[in-house]
Amino acid sequence: MAKTTFAEEIYLRALTGKIVGEAVMAGYNKVAVVSVRNTICSAISAAAEAAFVSKTNGRTAHFIVEPGNVASTVDQVAAFAPQAVVLMFGGETPIEETKALFVDTLKAMAKANLAVDIIVHVRIFAAGGLQAAVADADVARYLDKRSVFVYTVNFDDGLVLYNRVRMDGQQPQLTKLAEVPVTVEHADLLNRSLRDRTVAWVDA
Repeated sequence: MAKTTFAEEIYLRALTGKIVGEAVMAGYNKVAVVSVRNTICSAISAAAEAAFVSKTNGRTAHFIVEPGNVASTVDQVAAFAPQAVVLMFGGETPIEETKALFVDTLKAMAKANLAVDIIVHVRIFAAGGLQAAVADADVARYLDKRSVFVYTVNFDDGLVLYNRVRMDGQQPQLTKLAEVPVTVEHADLLNRSLRDRTVAWVDA
């Protein structure tokens, strides 16, 4: 059980979303954010979108996938014509349900041959979302043609890492492109929320 309150969980997403918007999305002019329908995903998505717009004056749009609307939502994303799509899948929705929607979203993107860079949220990446998705041959071929990125966390050193990801069969291979130091407060929240512990340099 996480050692955080729900209010802290939302604040954590605000802090993390700010980094995503400023350091990950900022290389683009037009970005679509796709998420499942829950409070935590909405919080981090809104924070990322606001930070992106504030830093770049770029355009962004938010799309929500649910069972039964994935294909139509991907059609809406295609009509928006973004340069990149952030797949913000995580939050309080049960992870197997989230993973199924993530896989279905990538299947729909592959079918539409959506010509975008793809940025994957750390939570669904850590849960094996890409491994589940590339079990579908069409998705595997699609991702092999696209530039795919993921942001991850170095808990002990207090860093958000931005990585290129390539799938070697079922195994993701990461190449670090950039790292962003987080504040002591942010590192503490990350560790308490995601690893259920604090770190020595925060406690000192």
